[in-house]
Amino acid sequence: MPIKSATMVLLFFLTSKAIAQDNSFAENWHQWRGPNANGVSMTADPPVLWSEDKNIKWKVAIDGEGTSTPIIWGDKVFVLTAIKTDEKDPSIPDPKDQPKTNFFDIKRPNNKHAFVVLCLDRNTGKEIWRDTAITKIPHEGAHNDNDFASASPTTDGERLYCWFGSAGLFCYDLNGKKLWERELGEARVGSSLGEGCSPVIHKDKLVIVRDHSHKGSIEVLNAATGETLWRKTRDEDNAWATPLVLEHSGRTQVITAASDFVRSYDLDSGEIIWQCSGLTGNVTPCPVVDGDFVICMSGYQGHAAVAIPLTETGNISGSEKLRWTTDRGTPYIPSPLLYDGLLYINQSNQGILRCLDSKTGEVVFGPERLNGVSNIYASPVGAAQRVYIPGRDGATFVLKHSGTFEPIATNQLDERFNASPAVVGRNLFLRGEQHLYCIEESR
Repeated sequence: MPIKSATMVLLFFLTSKAIAQDNSFAENWHQWRGPNANGVSMTADPPVLWSEDKNIKWKVAIDGEGTSTPIIWGDKVFVLTAIKTDEKDPSIPDPKDQPKTNFFDIKRPNNKHAFVVLCLDRNTGKEIWRDTAITKIPHEGAHNDNDFASASPTTDGERLYCWFGSAGLFCYDLNGKKLWERELGEARVGSSLGEGCSPVIHKDKLVIVRDHSHKGSIEVLNAATGETLWRKTRDEDNAWATPLVLEHSGRTQVITAASDFVRSYDLDSGEIIWQCSGLTGNVTPCPVVDGDFVICMSGYQGHAAVAIPLTETGNISGSEKLRWTTDRGTPYIPSPLLYDGLLYINQSNQGILRCLDSKTGEVVFGPERLNGVSNIYASPVGAAQRVYIPGRDGATFVLKHSGTFEPIATNQLDERFNASPAVVGRNLFLRGEQHLYCIEESR
């Protein structure tokens, strides 16, 4: 075959493979905030109405504790959980006998925990496989509203990456064969609040960010082998914001949001491209990208949001090149939903909603109270021109994706919900404290 023809065939093959992979990501929910890390599925059409006895395709008990979001690839659902066992270490005092060492009086467990990866059949909820990645006693406790399986897994369609924080990082194929594992050291989170930042996969690289007590790090690994490619220390206090990875201005940028600075790292080299201050403490919401700008926010002991250009270099704190900033109504724990230029955010952890124009930061509507929803930890999702906002008390508020506040329904389930939902096809997945729900309209 002539060289030119062979080259054209190879390019066609690579282009077709890339298109097929992009379509696969669009039709699945491969990471915590969905296909484009903004909370939106452009292909899903989940139900509008449901209850404990309506439109529940299946409901499966999940043993242990976990607030990580289930991820979905094809007909498989992957869930992480940490199961407290009866086996104790007698050399560690019982938690009730330990002295108070932090503000919330959080004690170290003395029971071993099994850190478990579950794979369920998307159509039936039946277990396909499970693996106990590791069994160990956590080195420190976690806040009552947190747990030891709060980071969501991610997949590239070939491998599954499961991050249990200080308990370790584990990689499987999608049939449950463990491919590699890494211990990345113990994080000492201020006030023992627990870990929670999820891993992010981008092509052949896996990104792990850990911000805790000014001794954090960002680490990039070879996704196939787990080998560290580079690691940088981060002088940031507690933060739980999952990073955002995107290609812009000729480089692949890793955006990390934290209290001192939002930073952009070069994925290949670890070089800091730009940084920008302006957020409050305990940063938890994930950044979202809007064209040439990334929007970052926080809502602990104050409110802050900033739209930062992706085209700059150096320290751009307070620069006139920032698109917009605001100090009102931003979320503490939930991440924003960016849907077709509209930015949906709740105030602190309350059932109070605002919708902003992502280009200007101006309020489109709100603040509006969400009927039946008082307290929110889960992040909202969007699909089929609708917005879904789960409350902690089991109610999920549904409204029309629109420039006006148009409620559609409030749906109640008999469970507490802290984990963020996932939407794929005709399914809405909600993980409660005890069960995983697959919600689908009956036909």
